[in-house]
Amino acid sequence: MITVYGRRNSSSVQLVMWTIGELALKYERLDYGHGQKSTRTDDYLVMNPMGRVPVLTDGPVVMFESAAILRYLGAAYGSEAFWPRDPARRGPLDTWAEWCKNSFGEAVLEIFAYDVRLAPETRDPAILERATSKLIPLARMLEDRIGRGPSIAGREFTFADIACGHTLYRYFTLAWERPRLPGLAAYYERLQDRPVYREHAMVSYEDLRGSY
Repeated sequence: MITVYGRRNSSSVQLVMWTIGELALKYERLDYGHGQKSTRTDDYLVMNPMGRVPVLTDGPVVMFESAAILRYLGAAYGSEAFWPRDPARRGPLDTWAEWCKNSFGEAVLEIFAYDVRLAPETRDPAILERATSKLIPLARMLEDRIGRGPSIAGREFTFADIACGHTLYRYFTLAWERPRLPGLAAYYERLQDRPVYREHAMVSYEDLRGSY
């Protein structure tokens, strides 16, 4: 049985849970992190010395870092379409998965920290301006990659779509001046047709307001 340690409103946990949902795996999720069970206990730190979520256990396998967990689940349980075995096909998709999780995703989280995590009285508009100027060109890069889609790979839904799509709920619901990118908006609409995306990625973050 797969066990995931982490709260639903963590974007990194959402990436892992969406992957599990797409692969139709049996799992148990335990609430850890902000406002839930502590990630600073000795038992938890043995699993993840960083003291963060998520952690995944699968029999004897113990992992942290959501992108690594995504790759593990894809390799262990994914179909050829989801996780291509040919490195020449998978490698370019993994490049976009890595870019989305880090460059694009981290830029989204900068705006998330400003709009949600900071209390209104502590917000400096210059922070939002810098974060916006960073994110807009990255969003345009993602739209260019998707093109007519329907997915990152073209026709087939793959692990790269999870890495790229798991933060789009926040991208489209945070309060900031988004550029008009119809291809990216259409991609987000297509993701919402997937029940497991709605269940695991479109999770309210209201409980995190003012938490910094």
